[in-house]
Amino acid sequence: MAWKKIVLTGFGGPECLDLQTEDTLPEPGATEVRIRVLVTSAAFTDVMIRKGMYPDVKQRPPFTPGYDLVGVVDKTGSAATRFKPGERVADLTTIGAYAEYLCLPEDRLTSVPGEVSDVDALGMILSAVTPHQMLHRVAKAQAGQSLLIHGAGGAVGTAMLQLAQDAGITAYGTDIVVKHELIRRLGATPIDANAGEAALQEALGQGVDVVFDPLGGKSLSRSLHALKPGGMLVAFGFQSAVLGRGGSIPMDFVKLKLWNWLPNGRATAFYSIGAMRRAHPEWFLEDLASLFTMLAEGRIAPIVAEVLPLAQARRAHEEVEAGNVAGKLVLRVSEP
Repeated sequence: MAWKKIVLTGFGGPECLDLQTEDTLPEPGATEVRIRVLVTSAAFTDVMIRKGMYPDVKQRPPFTPGYDLVGVVDKTGSAATRFKPGERVADLTTIGAYAEYLCLPEDRLTSVPGEVSDVDALGMILSAVTPHQMLHRVAKAQAGQSLLIHGAGGAVGTAMLQLAQDAGITAYGTDIVVKHELIRRLGATPIDANAGEAALQEALGQGVDVVFDPLGGKSLSRSLHALKPGGMLVAFGFQSAVLGRGGSIPMDFVKLKLWNWLPNGRATAFYSIGAMRRAHPEWFLEDLASLFTMLAEGRIAPIVAEVLPLAQARRAHEEVEAGNVAGKLVLRVSEP
């Protein structure tokens, strides 16, 4: 049976994403299941992987990218017993999801509740587990506290604003002006994306308890100074370095470690969803299941910018890299 997948032919621009056809379906191992992928996404982490700048991916091209998925179990291995064909499952794959079919170990997978859509369920995996873990596992933020997140109008940012509102935490978010109304609608105060330290401090007053920074580079310093005494800066990306806007991934790590050692009354941390899952795989499963419950209860609803067919993966990457996507950009791989 012929099936399609996107292959990254070399590290570089979106033109390196090539739609290819395979003639034979992959076969699951004994404890694996074969999944027919319904939806995956185009996220900034996929851009980093495409450029060869994502620390957790050691593979060299050619390989199939795709960081998360919702799909249907198509076939089970001889010793796989958790799922039956036809059941919907979700996973954080890191790579591999830009394909109509792939095989994964059954113990990695999370059941998707029947009452939620494929697209909404997809919004819980990378884009909601990330802010959930940063907020509750890393910063351990509490009701009555305050936070600032940069890139608040993106997939992770919009999920963070909803989680903050649900937890009783006051939220501020920086982003481009066209996303400010969305930020307000999610209960947060918008701030211009290019606000410097002085403008941030004016907007935040006495500062916030936590800042979440996916930008790196020069942004880290303004984020540190936006904190109240005793606050925490959580970095979770290197967008500035990846996009050639200054900064260095190794130097960003050095800054965070140095600031954490200095007696400045503020803490720093770096969050990686992959590293967190390797250290605490049970947390990922618990947190994704909790988010599916919140989704079913209407306490969180992913902001979906657009749903594009898998064949338009190049266009999707171009839009994500341009920074204009409000919410999550979804790739439809196959129909339910």
